[in-house]
Amino acid sequence: MSTMNVSLPDALKDFVDEQVSRRGYSTSSEYVRELIRKDQARQRLRVLLLEGAASELSATADGAYFSNLRQRARARGKSAPRK
Repeated sequence: MSTMNVSLPDALKDFVDEQVSRRGYSTSSEYVRELIRKDQARQRLRVLLLEGAASELSATADGAYFSNLRQRARARGKSAPRK
């Protein structure tokens, strides 16, 4: 694992320290890693949304479409192993 040093103004440092104690993080590094992972996930979602918006239409999302989707989800739920 690599190390990175970050300089923060006192107000931001206080905010990070507060989040660490309030939200149960072990260290400020753990908090920052989670923020970075969330930002990566947002960027991946943005790419997928833009790709979807630019793609050709493949099916009409009408009542029948969503009814079929619900039926498929229920069928999967019944066959999924219980925990």
